[in-house]
Amino acid sequence: MNADMRKQHAWLMQWVGQWRYEFEGTCGPGAEAQIHRGTETVRALGDAWLLCEGRGEMPETDDTQTLMTLGYDPLQACVVGSWIGSMMTHFWVYRGEIDLHANRLTLDAEGPSFSVPGRMARYRDTIELPAPDRRVLSARVLGDDGVWRDMMRAEYHRV
Repeated sequence: MNADMRKQHAWLMQWVGQWRYEFEGTCGPGAEAQIHRGTETVRALGDAWLLCEGRGEMPETDDTQTLMTLGYDPLQACVVGSWIGSMMTHFWVYRGEIDLHANRLTLDAEGPSFSVPGRMARYRDTIELPAPDRRVLSARVLGDDGVWRDMMRAEYHRV
């Protein structure tokens, strides 16, 4: 079976390389914002998949590691992927789309609520590429009132 490469695959491949990041975020309403820094290595698995391996620091933990996988599935006509982090046990499953004209990827996922223990919540990550050496991630959570609320923003710069 041969992979059917599309423009979306080429768009994702722009991420390949070494990055450093800084993000600011909260883990729930009323929580104090925290700043985290780290590095990320993005590599291709063939021409269809990205593996994004992050390593950084967070308060209350020594070393944090993350792994995100992303690819475009022509059969489903969407981006699919996953995310895991050493700081939690939830396996995040992504589904989203690339807006090639806006240079933006939007990913939706369901995961544990950071404000109500034992409940799940809907999340939306938007990743923009305003320049070849810069990525901007904005993360939102859907509130019980149906309003999307900002919870995190990260800046990635190519090393």
